Amino acid sequence: MIKKNSEISIKIGSDENNNPIAIQWMASDSGIPDYRETKAMMLSFWDVKENNSMRIDLWNKDLMVEEMYYFVYQNMVSMSETMIRATNDKELAQDMQDFAAFFAKKSGIIK
Repeated sequence: MIKKNSEISIKIGSDENNNPIAIQWMASDSGIPDYRETKAMMLSFWDVKENNSMRIDLWNKDLMVEEMYYFVYQNMVSMSETMIRATNDKELAQDMQDFAAFFAKKSGIIK
């Protein structure tokens, strides 16, 4: 039985070639009443019917390469934390964190 519903809204503004130029989001439970601007997003769902993940990855032209490196790095770290909470597989999660650290060093965002 659902006791509460929450909503996440995403607005994508595109140019004439369908390239994202404006990405905004709002979450009903965030406590922030207005849409917030962002330069990039990654959204993943587990599709039960297809038994597959479905993803939307978007970024606008204003996102700098270094910002993308940070964005990907922080998402890798977050995914490793999700792995621990969801599976309690600390060894695999640590491997993910190790790779994230390697990525950060290789990309130059961490010395």
